[in-house]
Amino acid sequence: MSDPMPEAVPDDNRRQVLYWRLLARLFDPEEQAGLESASLAVVEDIGLPPALLDPQTSVDSIVQRHPELAAEFDGLMVPGIDPAPDTADDSDSEATADEDVRDRAAEVRRAALVSKVLLNVFSTGSGAVSAGQLSRWQSDAGWLERALGSRPGELRGGRGTTPDTGGLVPGLGPELGAIEADLVRRMHLREVLADPELAARLTPSMSLIEQLLRDKGNLSGVALANAKSLIRRFVDEVAEVLRTQVEKTTVGALDRSVPPKRVYRNLDLDRTIWKNLTNYSPEEERLYVDRLYYRHTARRTTPQRLIVVVDQSGSMVDSMVNCTILASIFAGLPKVDVHLIAYDTRAIDLTPWVNEPFEVLLRTKLGGGNDGPVAMAMARPKIAEPKNTVLVWISDFYEFDRSQPLFEGIEEVHRSGVKFIPVGSVTSSGRQEVNPWFRERFKTLGTPVISGHIDKLVHELKTFLT
Repeated sequence: MSDPMPEAVPDDNRRQVLYWRLLARLFDPEEQAGLESASLAVVEDIGLPPALLDPQTSVDSIVQRHPELAAEFDGLMVPGIDPAPDTADDSDSEATADEDVRDRAAEVRRAALVSKVLLNVFSTGSGAVSAGQLSRWQSDAGWLERALGSRPGELRGGRGTTPDTGGLVPGLGPELGAIEADLVRRMHLREVLADPELAARLTPSMSLIEQLLRDKGNLSGVALANAKSLIRRFVDEVAEVLRTQVEKTTVGALDRSVPPKRVYRNLDLDRTIWKNLTNYSPEEERLYVDRLYYRHTARRTTPQRLIVVVDQSGSMVDSMVNCTILASIFAGLPKVDVHLIAYDTRAIDLTPWVNEPFEVLLRTKLGGGNDGPVAMAMARPKIAEPKNTVLVWISDFYEFDRSQPLFEGIEEVHRSGVKFIPVGSVTSSGRQEVNPWFRERFKTLGTPVISGHIDKLVHELKTFLT
């Protein structure tokens, strides 16, 4: 091992060494002896474990051995406030100098930790990937998300929204999703699923679910059972997140046309006292109540019909999974009648299983072309009362040479009074693409395509249904 870096080396130089090593490793996985030895000297000199420089060691492993480091990763890459300009007088100059030294030392430490988490996430090599390697990468990606101030899973999609990272890493969400999808594709997934011990090490994610749904027809026995177990776990996790979003404001507005129930639990004591203050007798020190006031508790619950049409072609996996789960959640609300249709070149009515998203996903067949008019022909008879109906159409709207007929059908339905919500496609990498022909016409119709992020769809549905 080389000698430690001398104390005289400025902290700025130490930080540069660590970042140069990071860049060298990312663009050329081969070890560069000079940078490696210099980085090791820096890490040891500032009291961090040398394992930080080992790409094969997960952040989890380091934190298990050095638990005091866990808190340092939280918010590690969240942009901070720029240091205030130097306005100190001569009497404060010594203290200011000491503080500056501490800040520079902290930046060196931060560079070492940032380098670790970035290298583990973005340097994934090539060749086959094992279940353990995928699990380790997912864990390290979770630490990166924590470093950016988000929850594990947020940036990779499927469990929530992409947080604002202050512009530090624009487009990181799609990039993480693409890396995870590539790792899943490099796995020998069928062999892993056939081994219960290996399958148990898999952490369900949107990329993994996409592969399972595509390959489910080729699985049987233990492999199929393990695949179903992973799909159900993922469905349950996403459902928990979406249910929380839906339940925040789905209680409906107060209906003041319905008289309040005159029962004790609805008594508005504060209002009753205030309205009867004129009846207060100072001599008797007694308040005489002429009238009791009660709170309104009735909610408007006009029966609503929600029709969800989902394009199940190959580019629509994320939307298929999320909207299937979302439909099941809304189906559990009172006074909401939910219907679910999936289509590619043919349409299938999945309404009988709308309360069971797991069963819906097992009945979908990803891939094929798009024939929207076939789905519209199935959806139109379900519209009984247009003013009380919302039609959500999730697709990239790249039709199989039948764009005009589909748009004409949508336009007719919208003008009948149906609330029409077009939702663009979202791939497992998070990138959205919508046919420009449809995008412009929906904008003219007054129904612009909303982002495929599921939280925006939740907001639109809650506004209409509650």
